[in-house]
Amino acid sequence: MKKSLSILVLLCASLAVAAPQVQAQTTTKKTTKKAVKKPAAKAAPAEVDDGEDEGTPDVKTSVSVDYKCELGNSLTIYTNAEDDKHIALRWGKALHRLSRVPTTTGANRFENRKYGLLWIGIPAKGILLDSKTGHQLANECKSPAQETMPAAAPADPANSL
Repeated sequence: MKKSLSILVLLCASLAVAAPQVQAQTTTKKTTKKAVKKPAAKAAPAEVDDGEDEGTPDVKTSVSVDYKCELGNSLTIYTNAEDDKHIALRWGKALHRLSRVPTTTGANRFENRKYGLLWIGIPAKGILLDSKTGHQLANECKSPAQETMPAAAPADPANSL
């Protein structure tokens, strides 16, 4: 009887040790299957390649315009007459490719979603935003041509009636 009890205890102990390992292997297999399925699901709604991941933009044949901004910031925009859907923007030491985003206001809007850069250009100035954090990176950016433009006269409320 004592011998049967010892064997029974050893058997239960071995099952207690083996059960978590079997469960861990089953969980690992399920996780692996899920991991395989997820990339396939993400690949299905493929986005249009906007060229943001093409590496450093080639600006050899582009026209560059330097902008001076508030707080001593500066940036350079490179445009190519053959490609009005993209610009290259040098901010700091990095050169990024931005793609045109259509607007109803007539403003020039270019964005690089990967890096969170958003350039909005209007006739009087430009602004660079970090679209991931919602902060301004550079404001009141003006090219030499914009700096020579006369400032808009403030509206006179007495004349507007």
